[in-house]
Amino acid sequence: MTSNLTNFPSNILVWFILLFCFRSTFANTEFDFATLTLGSLKLLGDAHLGNNTVMLTRDLAVPNSGAGKVLYSKPIRFRQPGFDFPASFSTFFSFSVTNLNPSSIGGGLAFVLTPGDELVGDAGGYMGILDAKRTQIGTIAVEFDTLMDVEFKDINGNHVGLDLNSMVSTQVGDLESIGVDLKSGDLVNSWIEYSGSNGQMNVFVSYSNLKPKEPFLSVTINIAEYVNDFMFVGFSGSTQGSTEIHNIEWWSFSSSFDASPKSVVGPPPPPTASLMNPIADSVMLPPPSMDPSESNGTTSVLQEKSSGRCHSNFCTQGPGAVVGVVTAGAFFLAFATVVLIWLYSKKFKRVKNSEIMASDIIKMPKEFSYKELKLATKGFNSTRIIGHGAFGTVYKGILSDTGGIVAVKRCSHNGQGKAEFLSELSIIGTLRHRNLVRLQGWCHEKGEILLVYDLMPNGSLDKALFESRMVLPWSHRRKILLGVASALAYLHQECENQVIHRDIKSSNIMLDEGFNARLGDFGLARQVEHDKSPDATVAAGTMGYLAPEYLLTGRATEKTDVFSYGASVLEVASGRRPIERETTRVEKVGVNSNLVEWVWRLHREGNLLNAVDSRLCGEFNEQEMRRVLMVGLACSHPDPMARPTMRIVVQMLEGEGEIPIVPRTRPSMSFSTSHLLMTLQDSDSDLNGLITLSPSSSENSFTCGGNGMDFV
Repeated sequence: MTSNLTNFPSNILVWFILLFCFRSTFANTEFDFATLTLGSLKLLGDAHLGNNTVMLTRDLAVPNSGAGKVLYSKPIRFRQPGFDFPASFSTFFSFSVTNLNPSSIGGGLAFVLTPGDELVGDAGGYMGILDAKRTQIGTIAVEFDTLMDVEFKDINGNHVGLDLNSMVSTQVGDLESIGVDLKSGDLVNSWIEYSGSNGQMNVFVSYSNLKPKEPFLSVTINIAEYVNDFMFVGFSGSTQGSTEIHNIEWWSFSSSFDASPKSVVGPPPPPTASLMNPIADSVMLPPPSMDPSESNGTTSVLQEKSSGRCHSNFCTQGPGAVVGVVTAGAFFLAFATVVLIWLYSKKFKRVKNSEIMASDIIKMPKEFSYKELKLATKGFNSTRIIGHGAFGTVYKGILSDTGGIVAVKRCSHNGQGKAEFLSELSIIGTLRHRNLVRLQGWCHEKGEILLVYDLMPNGSLDKALFESRMVLPWSHRRKILLGVASALAYLHQECENQVIHRDIKSSNIMLDEGFNARLGDFGLARQVEHDKSPDATVAAGTMGYLAPEYLLTGRATEKTDVFSYGASVLEVASGRRPIERETTRVEKVGVNSNLVEWVWRLHREGNLLNAVDSRLCGEFNEQEMRRVLMVGLACSHPDPMARPTMRIVVQMLEGEGEIPIVPRTRPSMSFSTSHLLMTLQDSDSDLNGLITLSPSSSENSFTCGGNGMDFV
């Protein structure tokens, strides 16, 4: 007994320390899309990622019923011993609801607090929140409903409601009262704030990213009666025989056991688009219209007056008027005849041109009409631009007959653009590989040159690396590099005629729904017979990806593609562009940093893994990373004959081939190389005015020396 009393103060101290640590560990949670990684989100059901957004439902042209859910992967504490009230929380999110077929029924989405992270509720009116058996008891949701479901006593198909263990909302608000239409396709912003101390929950909704002064819904509720100690937070959505797509564009969340929630304001605009809705601050009113009866009456009066005036004039002018009418009629008839002849000849000419092009291109995919593609892209509206390729702009299009989503490349209006179009069409039209972007069809009308491809929902690799709100994990990066290597091995060694791409770079590597690589943009590609030396052409591409011998001779070979691939490998592993503009501390002037040289210097110093992208936070396999970096250096070797073939690269990345032996010091390129001398002799007459480069974000230059060539 004495011993226990002696130790009593120290036991109390230890208990207080443990309690403090326990509270500090679980009391506060805060995150947003800028800090989340793919591993921080759990996607269930139909939920998937696309174009830097979370898509809760599938983007299918055919009406379907499905449900999806995305949750923050870690549970959040909402009840804690020692506190008389639950956690306060605040969340901000931006979302949009688009519909490929507006006549289909609908669905909806919701912000949810749920006890489990494994189950997805039923589709339709259940919105993936609950199922008919009410399995997930303890779920709280704020629903944004686009479907009027009589079973759940919905007021209309455009409302917000608070759901407590039931799909019959405790409180509901009509969004028409504040001029918000969930089905408009426009970006909608919402704030949900809950104070654990007084049980006040406020829901704000607006097109603007400025929080309204007054809440749209205000409810007093003690969520401690509904939640467990730990809950998962996120979103769910569903469709009911519709083609609705529910996108979460931004999400930030904060919780604590303070008396009042920490307000979560709207986020900074992402790199490529503003979160503010373009119509937020200026609502376009429809033009004034007359009452139907008034309009009809006015029209008939005007017609009556005009008819009367004309009739009286004709009568007073007599025979002269008759002669004038006959003359005008004859002139109009002659003019109409000329127009019809011109239209017929133009149509015949277009058909003839189309037949000529079709005869030149063998086994081509579908030929689209210009009208069809113009309608699909909303008249090539600037809001539909999703990228820029070699000699053309790429638009997102929705085909009216099938509802299919495609990418439409509109080639430049010049002779070179047409030549690149014919090259791209003739080459990629005959290629079939899982890691190549598939060409669906083409169009050549009204002086326009258009190519139609499968749309890649996750955009290009460079945007995923440098502009995405979420860090691309190492497993995805490795899969992408292997996919590109497989595509190049097919182009170089498995096609009937070898295809040299000539423009391998991260912006030409597209990512499908599963983050699989799809190599695209064949505008600069060339076909050559196997083992035949290619002709010298104008060197084209982007600095940092171009092989030194290609810049010197203008001869693109499979080895120049390998060099470009090597630069892309190092770019993916390091998270740095092949050439970046930096500012030195001493001189305070801009200099160009060459990625290949930088990684080779780290390899020489024995610090190769220092090149790894710091944003990965060490979440990668070191052996895999070292192998990939060595492959990148081997492919970037200055001597083209020392570079591996793409088939060997695939074997090395899959672990079936030995890691390449790369010298510690980067070899220098010399004119004395026998292979290079032979190439120079072959192309001596083609060297004048040979170098042209496509636009790049970096300032690039090259200098020639007496004994070699250095690239800065």
